[in-house]
Amino acid sequence: MFRRMREEIDFIMEMDPAAHSRFEVFLTYSGLHAISFYRIAHSLYQHQWFTLARAISQFARLLTGIEIHPGAVIGKGLFIDHGTGVVIGETAIIGDYVILYQGVTLGGTGKEKGKRHPTIGNHVLIATGAKVLGSLTVGDYAKIGAGSVVLKSVPPHSTVVGIPGRVVAIEGRRVDELDQVSLPDPISEVVQMMQDRIEVLERSLAQLESERVRWRS
Repeated sequence: MFRRMREEIDFIMEMDPAAHSRFEVFLTYSGLHAISFYRIAHSLYQHQWFTLARAISQFARLLTGIEIHPGAVIGKGLFIDHGTGVVIGETAIIGDYVILYQGVTLGGTGKEKGKRHPTIGNHVLIATGAKVLGSLTVGDYAKIGAGSVVLKSVPPHSTVVGIPGRVVAIEGRRVDELDQVSLPDPISEVVQMMQDRIEVLERSLAQLESERVRWRS
């Protein structure tokens, strides 16, 4: 457990420019605390101490704002940045050196039995507020954009954005532009379509009114 914690602290130091020292990370990073509680709860869960394991995970949730089911399987070097609102389901599997930002959900769709949560590969980044739902696979080195909702498996080395999530780049070949702020907004797109339609209708009504006035005169 302590070896895993050292690996996670080292990874945080490498990835987070706000981390000034290992002692600071150990003392103040809620993601690290949540993972440490998870390691204890997961060991108890493996020995079928289910109630005690869940009690520890719920205490960790109250303390950190991060909910990790003790049945989940998590590799080494997980970095939960900030972390508030992160949820990791019971049958989720997470590989090594994965980064999760605040508000990420690795959940189910409510339809499956058995394996019903995602499998996340190694070196995956899942940005703020993204939801990865169902028994799907996210390949190694994939990136999930902020606010995305992923319902299908994601190939390795790809970038996914949007609702529902779609692949915009694979192995460095860009299909669409990506950043964590300027993501596709389907609501705005619908509003713009409605506005364009209203403008067309207004022009048609104006033309009809003009013709009506001309015929009356």
